[in-house]
Amino acid sequence: MVDDPSDFRSQRRAGIAAIAIGAVVAVGLWIAITDYAPPLAGVETLGARMLFTLKCWALAILFCLVSGVEAVAHERLVSPAFDPLAGFETRRLRVNKQYLQNTLEQSVVFTAAIFGLAAYSPSGPAMRAVVATAVIWVAGRFTFWLGYHRSAAMRGLGAPSMALSMLVLIYVGWRFGDELAGPPGGAIPVAAFLAIEGVLFWATRPAKGGDAA
Repeated sequence: MVDDPSDFRSQRRAGIAAIAIGAVVAVGLWIAITDYAPPLAGVETLGARMLFTLKCWALAILFCLVSGVEAVAHERLVSPAFDPLAGFETRRLRVNKQYLQNTLEQSVVFTAAIFGLAAYSPSGPAMRAVVATAVIWVAGRFTFWLGYHRSAAMRGLGAPSMALSMLVLIYVGWRFGDELAGPPGGAIPVAAFLAIEGVLFWATRPAKGGDAA
């Protein structure tokens, strides 16, 4: 049986629209927090910044990752899915498992991004970027989750939170490279990552004439 390619294209269009909407909201939220939130006090030292970031990270993991674990656990507790090997799965359980797996993966990226950002945010006003990153990541995770329960395309509403973590990591890579070798050193990790992205886009482009059956 051959899948209908038009359905994939319509899902992709809807997903791209959801990503665009999520991006607008995420940018607005970022600006609101970084420009108008009160500056943090007592975070001038690296240790203080890392401790504050640890607290933000712990809350983000509690709300997003732990809640995903609990959702799957509660579903198993009240259904034949209690035995994972029985093969029983509702759509809700499949979505929750996908959310949990995706959040586990995104947590690694988010963790490196938020602690790296804190290392390069030497003042109270600058640390508002750490708060913004944590808030947008948490909001994005829940938006991804709720959207996924509506449709696969609507999970795109939460995609900007992943994009933000990636952009923060690129910024951290540039700052670290700049420390080591000035602006050329900062450009090297950024260019290398963009090259990898380019290769991935090229390698995963649709095959001409459609994929072979």
